[in-house]
Amino acid sequence: MRGWCVVLAVCALLFDVTAAANRRSLRDVSRRGQDKANKAVREATHERLNARQTNSSTTATSQFLTSATAKYKVDSLPDVNFDIGEMYSGLIPIDEKNASRALFFMFNPTIGKPVDEITIWLNGGPGCSSLEGFFQENGRFLWQPGTFAPVENPYSWVNLTNMLWVEQPVGTGFSIGEVTATTEEEIAQDFIKFFKNWETTFGIKNYKIYVTGESYAGRYVPYISAAMLDEKDKEYYDLSGALVYDPCIGQFDYTQEEVPAVPFVLENQALLQFNDSFLAQLESLDQSCGYAEYREKYLTFPPPGNQPAVFFNYTSEANCDVFDMIDNAALENNPCFDIYEVNQQCPLLWDVLSFPTQLVYTPEGAMTYFNRSDVKAAIHAPSYVDWAECAVNPVIVGGVEVDGYYNGGPEGEGDLSADPIQHVLPQVIEATSRVLVSNGDFDMIIITNGTLMAIQNMTWNGKLGFQREPDTPIVINEIDLEYQSVFDANGYNGADGPQGTMGVQHYERGLMWAETYLSGHMQPEFQPRVTYRHLEWVLGRIDVL
Repeated sequence: MRGWCVVLAVCALLFDVTAAANRRSLRDVSRRGQDKANKAVREATHERLNARQTNSSTTATSQFLTSATAKYKVDSLPDVNFDIGEMYSGLIPIDEKNASRALFFMFNPTIGKPVDEITIWLNGGPGCSSLEGFFQENGRFLWQPGTFAPVENPYSWVNLTNMLWVEQPVGTGFSIGEVTATTEEEIAQDFIKFFKNWETTFGIKNYKIYVTGESYAGRYVPYISAAMLDEKDKEYYDLSGALVYDPCIGQFDYTQEEVPAVPFVLENQALLQFNDSFLAQLESLDQSCGYAEYREKYLTFPPPGNQPAVFFNYTSEANCDVFDMIDNAALENNPCFDIYEVNQQCPLLWDVLSFPTQLVYTPEGAMTYFNRSDVKAAIHAPSYVDWAECAVNPVIVGGVEVDGYYNGGPEGEGDLSADPIQHVLPQVIEATSRVLVSNGDFDMIIITNGTLMAIQNMTWNGKLGFQREPDTPIVINEIDLEYQSVFDANGYNGADGPQGTMGVQHYERGLMWAETYLSGHMQPEFQPRVTYRHLEWVLGRIDVL
């Protein structure tokens, strides 16, 4: 699976090849008037960048350019036919004395007002590339599935902050070296060593650090953030906040998938279109397997106490693996069913990142973008690496293969670390009071109520779970008119108007919960306007969503 995908660290769900092939978000966001739009975007981009550079004491093209960083400077990207601004990429070693193990990064300084902060983005997997986030979620420009060329992203996080995308752990994307990690603690130590070397290279000290990511990065982000806090060194590790989307934070194969699966089906029956007998079978199993009782007791505010560990093998006993039953049945009704965005329908669209490989149409002569020799040269990537969006070999020692990709297994192989809710996520919340956890309602691989139940099983700042049920709406009324020219150029007429109620928010004791309506797993791709607001909150620009 890919950078946004969840893989099962403690329970390998064995989906069939068709399911794996279709687990790809395929939303086409800009097909109308592509040539005209691209030209207009380029003109709008140049105008805005020139205006910003005129008003800034440090121009966007030279803020971090030094003799040490010059070799990482990216002057242009193939097929990106507009000004990319200041950009750097390449390999930075984990151990400065040993270049054989190194992580690959992309770095975009903000195109807004210069800020003394770094926001890190991590995709998941494990083993899936954060270049997916850079290229199709929150980067400066987007090349979405089904489109012929990239366009500028009006909701790029680069508008707000300096952005760093990192391919990690070792073995992911262009990152090189021997895979040695067996735990999240070891992965985090590799990362913070890399990060300090990266900061030293770019002459950065005393910056606020924000760590963000999605899916399996729901494990990476809290562990890396906690490792930064443990360093007690604000010169290099001034952790100030964190954000995780649709994250693996609890017993995600049970609490975040199996337990909430049947109510999810009933809520989305208009999309899934299951017959009455199958629905009756699911509802019966929901009762007999104890899921309904579990929800009734533990999806409450405040919670009655800690949730028990899984008390039976739900993948074999009493046919209680309702999650796989639903997934397989959905594919019968809709061969393009996407477990990460259940409103997806056929056809499957061509993707410049070549995922999934089995069924997606690829135009004649098209290549995976980051596997092209001209792209590798432009971004200083190792030419000998055969880049894939998700690793074809394990990135965690002992990982097992599931659907062609590697993760921890049901017998304890691979990632052996405790769930983040047990220690590291509370530690980050208590240290920063700026942690946001969010879930998209069209995501079935990590279900919204499952993530909320995981939170209800977490103790932070002296109390267990939220004491009050989330009910405050997230209402998007307007955007910063500074970016209106970009919206107009891309054909988003009226995008500055109200979007309406787009979710639910709730804040207690340093933790912000955000439920996102009409979004699948990759929230910055599906609801960029909402996630832009999320980031503003994490960075302290706003106090409510």
